[in-house]
Amino acid sequence: MNPTLRARRRDRRVYLGGHPLLFGLLAATRGRPVRRVGGSVLVHDAHAYREALTRLPLDRTAPGTTGGAARAALEGEGGVLFDQEGGGHRADRRALAERLGGAGVRELRAHWQPLMVRRLLPLARGGEVDAVELARELAGVVVCALLDCPAEPRAVARAAAEAAAASVRGHLPGPPRPGARAAAARTAARLRDLLGGAPDDALAAMVAVAAVNTTVAALPRAVAWCADAGLWDQAGDPRLRPRLVDELLRVTAASPLLPRVAAGDGSVGGCPVRAGDRLLLVARHAAGAHRRDPDARLPAPSGVASLVFGAGSHACPGAALARAQLADVLEALAPHRPVVSRARVDRRAALPGWRSLTVRAGA
Repeated sequence: MNPTLRARRRDRRVYLGGHPLLFGLLAATRGRPVRRVGGSVLVHDAHAYREALTRLPLDRTAPGTTGGAARAALEGEGGVLFDQEGGGHRADRRALAERLGGAGVRELRAHWQPLMVRRLLPLARGGEVDAVELARELAGVVVCALLDCPAEPRAVARAAAEAAAASVRGHLPGPPRPGARAAAARTAARLRDLLGGAPDDALAAMVAVAAVNTTVAALPRAVAWCADAGLWDQAGDPRLRPRLVDELLRVTAASPLLPRVAAGDGSVGGCPVRAGDRLLLVARHAAGAHRRDPDARLPAPSGVASLVFGAGSHACPGAALARAQLADVLEALAPHRPVVSRARVDRRAALPGWRSLTVRAGA
């Protein structure tokens, strides 16, 4: 089988296994840049996606949005990063962006690099490594360092994953799920308890949820792509590695779908939008993840690749951190040229990903 085809088939399993109905709908509607289905507007095109995030007023707290899920899970305990409005939102985003800038990422790297070296030692001895467990611990270490939290990193990472999964299950389209809201509140409370040393536990909880779930979703999928598509030569080349990182983040699109609600009337891609309309912004399709394979020698334009991190005031402040972590993991793995031994889809996770992805050193 063609290596790239093998890689794409494996990666498709995380969508089909985790959220088959939702992603079936997205695949069926991607033939048009923008499509209205009742009160929902599905946005697949890069230009329309950018337009929705930069020109259309959006309600951050409406049910069915990331902010709405955050507010419900945290039981209204003050504003958090994803559901604040106005100056409070901008101030918190600015403060977080500063912590995740160049100097901040260098400080965080000092925490994750020793862990990564230690966790990858079995590969040199003929053993195996679970890339999901590696990503989970890396994310936990980063969150604890970022928030000055004394809790055990893996416990924080697992609690953040459980909180996100419970919150998403309570906000997916379809009939209400019995007990979903109570489960979301319980998992959020557990996470806040672990982060009790942080000065603002509501904001800290949302930072933990975002950092852990995107890392655990994207990093193992990127490793599988390199293993299946034969990209370790690019990963090991210092000149190509930064472009490969962007390409892998584009194709894995850790947050493949951004649910939003219009706060006012407007249009997206020529389609009229009314206040209250639900917007399903398909980051995966806007970035061309479904039709263009990762290749550092022929990368997608940077303006397209970056769409997986949002756009404008809605851009993810953790983009530099995500790039740095993946670059370090690829650099450490490349000499071993790992192959995938076993892979299991996580059917409960908030974001499409692997429950386990076991690799061993290749020939």
